[in-house]
Order: sequence, then C-alpha cells, then structure tokens
Amino acid sequence: MSPTEFANVVEEKPVSAPAAGGLSSLYAAQQKIYPRGVIGRYARLRTLAAWALLGLFYCIPWFTWNARQAVLFDLPARKFYVLGLVMWPQDFIFLTGLLIIAALSLFFFTSLAGRLWCGYACPQTVWTEVFLWMERVVEGDRNERMKLDRGRWTAFKLSRKLLKQVLWISFAAWTGFTFVGFFTPIRTLAGELFSASLGPWETFWIVFYGFATYGNAGYLREQVCKYMCPYARFQSAMFDKDTLIITYDAARGEPRGPRRRGVQPAPGTMGACVDCTWCVQVCPTGIDIRKGLQYECIACAACVDACDSIMDKMQYPRGLIRYTTEHALNHQPTRILRPRVLMYAGLLGALITAFGIALALREPVALDVIRDRNALYRMLDDGRVENVYDLKIMNKTEHPHRFAVVVRGAGALALDPDPAIFSVRSGEVFPAAIRVRRRAYDPMGSETVFFEIRAVDEPTLYASSKARFIAPAK
Repeated sequence: MSPTEFANVVEEKPVSAPAAGGLSSLYAAQQKIYPRGVIGRYARLRTLAAWALLGLFYCIPWFTWNARQAVLFDLPARKFYVLGLVMWPQDFIFLTGLLIIAALSLFFFTSLAGRLWCGYACPQTVWTEVFLWMERVVEGDRNERMKLDRGRWTAFKLSRKLLKQVLWISFAAWTGFTFVGFFTPIRTLAGELFSASLGPWETFWIVFYGFATYGNAGYLREQVCKYMCPYARFQSAMFDKDTLIITYDAARGEPRGPRRRGVQPAPGTMGACVDCTWCVQVCPTGIDIRKGLQYECIACAACVDACDSIMDKMQYPRGLIRYTTEHALNHQPTRILRPRVLMYAGLLGALITAFGIALALREPVALDVIRDRNALYRMLDDGRVENVYDLKIMNKTEHPHRFAVVVRGAGALALDPDPAIFSVRSGEVFPAAIRVRRRAYDPMGSETVFFEIRAVDEPTLYASSKARFIAPAK
C-alpha cells in the first residue's frame, strides 16, 4: 500500500439504527475491544521493553548521587539534577537540543522500521499493557471477559470487578506518586504521605496524574492512539515502499477459508489464511490487518505472533503476517540505506555529537560583560578616564563561592571597587557594577580589555569575557 493510500484508509464503523421519526444517528457507539492474550517472540520483546521502561520509571527517583536524589527536577529552586550534572535556567538550550534529538530520532526510526515507538516504548502502550495484564489475571482472557461483561451482576462478577478496580487504582496512584517524586524529593514525599502532611499542590498532581493513568490506560486505551495522538495522522509522510511495516501477504493468504488441520493450500482455490480471525482478536486497536495497513496500527506485532501460532498448528510456513516492506512483498529489491534514512541519520548523528561536545564543554561559571552606554566615557579630575561596566556572574555549581574580578588591557587599569570580590550563591546570577579607570592617553584612544572572574576558595573555577574600553584620542 502506498503512503497516499495508507493516509486515506478510514476505519469502517457500523451505522446505528434509524431513530424515531425516520432519522438516522450519525454517531456510532464505541465498541469495547477485548484483546486476546498472545505468546510469541514479539510479545516477549514487548514484555521485556515494559519491564525495562517501568523499572527505570519507578526506580530512578530512589537512587541517590552525592547525598541527594540522582534525578530531580527541583522547580522551586530552578535546579535540574541529572546524576552529576546540575542544570539551571541558563542551560535551557540543552533541553531544546534534547527535544530536537528526540523528534529526529522518531523520524529516523519511523522511516526505517515504522511505528516501533508506538508498539514498544510509548507510555500509553506500556501502561495499557500493564492494565490489560491485570484485567486478564482477574477476569480471564478474551472469551471469559466478554462472557463476564454480558452476564448478570452476581457476587462473583461484583468481586472480580471490584478487585480489578482496586488493582487499577492502586497502580495508578503509585504512578502519580512516582511522577511527582521526580519534582519533589521522593523520600520527603513518602514521609509526607505517610504522615498525612502532603501539600495541596503535591496532592493535586498525584491525584491528577494517577487519574490520567487510570483513565488513559484503563478505559480510553486504543482511543488515545486513534483519536488523540497526532503521530498516527502524520506518520504516512515518513513512510515509503522501503519502510518496514506489518503487513498481510494477500497473494499467499487469499482466498481464505476454514479447513481441517493438515489440508494444504491449493494455488488459486485455497490460500494459507484459515480465517480464524485471531489476528483481529489480539489487536489492541481492533483492526483487521488483512484489509491492509491502517493508521490505527501501532506496530505491536501481536497479529504476527497470533498468525505464526496458527501457521504452526496448520503445519504451514510462518510469515503470512510479518514485518516486511511493500517492495519485498511485491518481490522487488528493498533499499535500507536510501536518501531519507541517510539524511535523518546524518542530522541525528551531527546533533548528538554537538550536544555531547556542548555538554562536555559546559562551564560551571559564566560571565557576561555589558558596557554602560549612557556615556561613552567620563574624564576625572586626576587626568584619568573612566568606563562603567555591568557584570553578570553566573554560579552554576551546587555551592556558593566568592569571586574576585580582575581586568587586563594594554594600559595600567584600576578597578573600583578594589578589591572587587563578590559572594555569589549557588544558581544565582549576580549583578555587579564595575568602574575601570586608566590614564586618559596611555595608550592613545580606545582598546579591548579582558575581564576575568576566579573563585577565591576554588581557583579552578573561572570565566572570562572581553569588552571595549572607550577613551579620547588627541
């Protein structure tokens, strides 16, 4: 299927019965999807990815680094701690770089292998898998859940539903608590929680993110992917006929139809598809992959595992539904290294390299110097000329320091105040007004001067900046 055809695929919806008076409703009620559990190599990969990602999310806030939380976004103090790094508002450019790298990574992997992000790493997918797993444990697999929902309310049904809700709400609350733990030290947060002394904002955000997890992963599920996520709408622009996608081999599978085990397909009269509909039953978004690639497909490959298991039972070769490209499906050569992929890879490599270099060269102290433009210069009674400068001393370290300011140039320069030593707190941008004086005509005219700051208690911390000293010329 070409990208244009893919973009134009529309999900078939049942039309509701005519309302009273002969009018038809244009709204079709949302049909609940009951995904069947599946076992296979891709299911194991999804489980491994979920364990890894959820393990990182729930465990990282509890790690410590230099007697503090290893990863903490302290918004009130305007400090972002990432292991040994301390990021300040002045380092916002690094966040911009990370967002650009993340966007280009998404474009690169999508053009190369389709919606890998959606199927294996998207938070909506990961948390939905967990909620579905809890639902299967409590209510059973697809058929048991459908039977339970259709049946009358009994003590058994009520107990199953209540137990599921307890598990869902507990897990969602834990998720909200952990999320807030990235912004408030999680050990402090836990102490406040158990002592019932949580602040109003912390309480609000725990409830908000817990409820969002509960609603999105427990009830909305595939509707988030279908109707709320913009990625599904513009992904076709990154697909071409060499993109790896999940597809059904219609040439091999059609005409489909049921048959006994061991009956071999007959070309032209019987394809390999036995029309078991397992590929539809395991799909978390409820699509039929046999109708072609659709924008609702999140590339989870559950249909591949389901179809392979049926092919094994029928003693047919695997791969009726598989990861492949449109060119390969039509027995044409597939190009992995094509201009689009190379362009994304080149840009991504350059950005990651530049980001790493910038991060490595990041200075813990910075200095900005601006000359006072209200007056070019001022002549003093003793024959000297004076320029005024505004210095901005940025201390990006975790500790306060006292910084000494010196200035160098061609002439004999003097500072006011002298000595120029300023105490700068951790994370502070300290404004300092400095007057620089020298003999009016020694040297003749203006010159370039260099300001330098150095920590008195830690001489390795220093920064410098240059400015222009304006003086009269005879």
